[in-house]
Amino acid sequence: MIRNDLRNVAIIAHVDHGKTTLVDAMLKQSHTFRDNQAVEERVMDSNDLERERGITILAKNTSIHYNGVKINIVDTPGHADFSGEVERVMMMVNGVLVLVDAAEGPMPQTRFVVQKALEMGHRLIIVVNKIDRPDARLNEVQDEILELLLDLNASDDQFSSPVVWCSGRDGTATLDLNKPGTDLSPLFDTILSHIPPMDADVEGPAQLLCSSIDYNDYVGRIGIGRIERGVIKQGQPVVVANYNNIQLKNAGKIVNLYQIEGLNRVPCEEAKAGDIVCFSGLEKINIGDTVCSPDCVEPHKFVKITEPTVEMTFSVNDSPFAGQDGKFVTTRHLHDRLFRELLKDVSLRVEETGSADSYRVCGRGEMHLSILIESMRREGYEFQVSTPKVLYKEIDGVRYEPMERLIIDVPDESTGAVFQSMGNRKGELLHMSAVGSRTRLEFIIPARGLFGYKSEFLTSTKGEGVMNSVFFEYQPYKGEIARRTTGSLIAFETGESVTYGLFNAQGRGTLFIGAGTPVYEGMVIGESPKSEDINVNVCKTKHLTNTRSSSSDEALRLITPKRMSLEECLEFIGDDELLEVTPKNIRIRKRILDSELRAKARAKEKKQA
Repeated sequence: MIRNDLRNVAIIAHVDHGKTTLVDAMLKQSHTFRDNQAVEERVMDSNDLERERGITILAKNTSIHYNGVKINIVDTPGHADFSGEVERVMMMVNGVLVLVDAAEGPMPQTRFVVQKALEMGHRLIIVVNKIDRPDARLNEVQDEILELLLDLNASDDQFSSPVVWCSGRDGTATLDLNKPGTDLSPLFDTILSHIPPMDADVEGPAQLLCSSIDYNDYVGRIGIGRIERGVIKQGQPVVVANYNNIQLKNAGKIVNLYQIEGLNRVPCEEAKAGDIVCFSGLEKINIGDTVCSPDCVEPHKFVKITEPTVEMTFSVNDSPFAGQDGKFVTTRHLHDRLFRELLKDVSLRVEETGSADSYRVCGRGEMHLSILIESMRREGYEFQVSTPKVLYKEIDGVRYEPMERLIIDVPDESTGAVFQSMGNRKGELLHMSAVGSRTRLEFIIPARGLFGYKSEFLTSTKGEGVMNSVFFEYQPYKGEIARRTTGSLIAFETGESVTYGLFNAQGRGTLFIGAGTPVYEGMVIGESPKSEDINVNVCKTKHLTNTRSSSSDEALRLITPKRMSLEECLEFIGDDELLEVTPKNIRIRKRILDSELRAKARAKEKKQA
C-alpha cells in the first residue's frame, strides 16, 4: 500500500541556521494554531535550557496538514555534541530538508548530518534559509552545497536535489530568486512532490521501531517511533526485541496509543504502517528496540550510533560544604539519575569505576556533558566532576586520539592570533578563504586541543570570532599539548571572604569571588597569571591599632570579580582540580584540600618524574 496521505521528513542543519524558526512558520501557515492564539517564538524548543541558550538539544516531533496530506516533521539539534539525536531519528523518516544559512554556507555539522542522510539513502531537499540577510551569498552557497554533495559521494538522484530559497523568519519560500515568495507553499509542494510516500505493508504482522523515549510520572516510559509494518492497536499484546541482542525479549501490552497532531499527542485506537506514534505500557522499552507481533518476532535493524569521544568522572560531593544546597546528594541518587539518562540519550555511556562513589560518564563533547550537569543541578542534585578528558584508542599497538574538523570565521586582523593558538594546540590548516571582510579557516585539530580554547578565542578576536567543530576521525597521537599556562589562587583557610583580604589577593591575579562569599581551605577563588598555584588568605581582616593617619583608612577598592559559567569552569579546571556542582553554587576546588598534603603530593610527583 502506497501511503500517499503521509510524508515523514526531518529538518537537519548546523546550529543557528534557523531550523526551529522555519518549523514555527510551517506550523503557523498550516493553521495548526488558532488565528488569535498567542504562540512563543521557537515553540519547539520547550526545554528551559533550550530557550535560555537558543539551541535545540532534543529532537522533537510535530506534524502539519497540507492539501490533504499529513507531514510528520522531526526538528533536530544542530550542535555537534547532540548529533546522536540526529542519527537515531533518521530511522523515522523517508526524506530530509537540509537547511543551510545563506551567508555562512555549509558548516561542520551540515557535513555530518548530510553524510548520515546520504548513507541511509534518503532523498534531500536543499533549503537555503535567511536569504533576506544583507550579507547573503546565494550563488556561492549553492556552489558550496553542490561541492559538499560531490565530496560525500551523493548518488545522481541526491545530487540533483531541488533547491528552495527561504526566509524562515518572514515565512516565505520560492523556487526562483527572480520571483520573491509570499508564503511557504513552494516548500510544502516540493515536500509532497520530491519526498516519496512510504510503501507500507499494512497487512503484515505488526512491527514498530522505537527511535525515541519520553517519560511521564503518570504513565511511565513513553516510546516514540515509526510503524514499519502492519497495524498497532491500543490494548494489543506485543513482544519487545532488540536487533543487537536477540536474547533480549519482553512481552507486554500497548496500554495507550497516540498520534502527533501539531504540538499535541492525540489518543487513537489504532495506527498503521508509516505513522509515527507514541505509546506507553512497555516499562522496559529502550531506544533501538522493536515492538513486534507475538506471531512474528523480527527485530528491525537500528542505526549504529557514533561512539563518545570525551569522558568525565562524576562523584559524590565530599567538600566541607557538602549537603548544604542539594536535595539528592548520596551515591544511590547519583547512580539512579545517571543510568536513567541512558534511557533517552543514545550517545551517552555511564560506567562504574573502582570507587563506589564515582562514575565514568562518556559523551560527545564538553557541551553534551555540561547540559547533563546543568540539568542535574536544576533538579536538585549535588555532585563533583573532574576535568574533561578525551577517549583514546589502541590500534595495532599505536595510540590514537579523536580529531575534530574546526571551522573558524574571524575578522582579517585576528587571523595571526588564531594561527598562533592553533600551532600551540597541534592544529593543521586544511583550507583558508575570504568571506567578505572576514576570513574562514578550516583546521584538523586534536579534540583535547579545543579544551579551554573558547574563552581564549573570544578574547583574541574581541568577541567577533565564530568557531564550530565536529568529530572528524581517530588519528595517531599528536604529542603533548599544554592545557593551561596559568595557575590558581587557592583559599588558605575556611571562613568568609572580606574586603581587606580580597584587596591584598587581587594583586596576585583575577578573582572569581566577591566579599561575603563562604570559602574553605583548598577552594580555588581566582586565576594566577603564573603557572604555579598561590595560596591566598581572603578571610584576613585588618589589625586594629591606635595609630591614625590621613591615608590609613581610605576605602579599599575591589576589582569586579570574574563570574565563571559552568562551561568556563569546565574549561578552566586542571587535572588536580574538581568542579563542585550544587543547585545554588558552582565551586572549583583542589582534589587535595590541605595545603601541606598538596605540597607533599606535588613533590612526590616531581620526584617520580
